[in-house]
Amino acid sequence: MTLAPHKHLADHGRPPDAEEIRGVRIRRARTTPPWWFALPALLLFAFVVLVPSARGVHYAFTDWDGLDPSFSFVGLDNFSAMLDDPDAKVAIWHTLLIAVAITVIQNGVGLLLALGVNSAIKSRNLLRVFLFAPAVITPIVTAYLWRNLLGPDGAVNSLLGAIGLDGLGQDWLGSPRLALWSVIGVIVWQYAGYSMVIFLAGLQSVPKEIHEAASIDGAGPVRRFWSVTRPLLAPAFTINLMLSIIGGLKLFDQVYALTGGGPGHATDTISTLIYKDAFTLGEFGYSIALAVVLTIIVAVASTGQYLALARNERAAS
Repeated sequence: MTLAPHKHLADHGRPPDAEEIRGVRIRRARTTPPWWFALPALLLFAFVVLVPSARGVHYAFTDWDGLDPSFSFVGLDNFSAMLDDPDAKVAIWHTLLIAVAITVIQNGVGLLLALGVNSAIKSRNLLRVFLFAPAVITPIVTAYLWRNLLGPDGAVNSLLGAIGLDGLGQDWLGSPRLALWSVIGVIVWQYAGYSMVIFLAGLQSVPKEIHEAASIDGAGPVRRFWSVTRPLLAPAFTINLMLSIIGGLKLFDQVYALTGGGPGHATDTISTLIYKDAFTLGEFGYSIALAVVLTIIVAVASTGQYLALARNERAAS
């Protein structure tokens, strides 16, 4: 490890000699845990995750049906078949659309909620609990709850009829035009409170003195938020955006419980198509190829997003 001579020049007024450098290295060696402390965890991770995943990828290059112990190596046929599969193209488009929509809408709503409950209103603690409550409900329970609420005879249409808006009643999950956005609405409803909590933690770490100084200088609420609060919330933005994009790309349980990927393929995502191809059509090789594509999309999206957000964090700090 190379030491920084200028630091020692500044501390002592002269370059460090060999004995001082050796002393610094010994102190660092004593305070820094050796790398092999992480070896048991790395071995466990490799045994539980890496090895099974690598073995699973092997099946993406075969025509295995999931039952027959004999199968053939087909090379890249499963991946080339995706290019001619309209269902796969639609599922990939829906997956990307859902991930982007959830990331933008959920975090926008979460930030507004956090700003609201961070104010000095008396019921703010009760509101925080109420708004966060959907995030602790099991996704499957949430999906079945909203499937009943959004049905043709559900509470949403009944409520619209009760206030004289019968004409706005829809088959929210049965309409190819509305089903995907209804699914996105349910996801946002469930997880906006989760984003709110992360933003709220960031807001409470912002020193009040900075806001007071900005107010004295004549900055209004919007100016204070943009110039003071937003840069200090950069870590909260990074966490929320990362969680949202990864969760949106892997979304399965709520979509399948709400619509089963229908009507037709109107709400199919890569995850639901993987399930259908594997357990309904018996095309395990092809479904694993889809899973490999999904993994690549998640890895590329999350890495690119992390690098961009980390650069923004450094610029804001």
